[in-house]
Amino acid sequence: MLAYLAKLAKERQCGRLEWAVLDWNEPAIKFYQNLGATPMDDWTTFRLSGDALERLARES
Repeated sequence: MLAYLAKLAKERQCGRLEWAVLDWNEPAIKFYQNLGATPMDDWTTFRLSGDALERLARES
């Protein structure tokens, strides 16, 4: 699937692919690193859900 996405990205002239992996998932991290992917240590993932999501949705 990643190979297909890489091909599609190149066809659409995208400069990169990005995805998320849980930091405890060592097998997946090693798999992705073996593909040549590098972790993005300078980014933090945020999640908005539950009451906070509802509250923000009401503000629009």
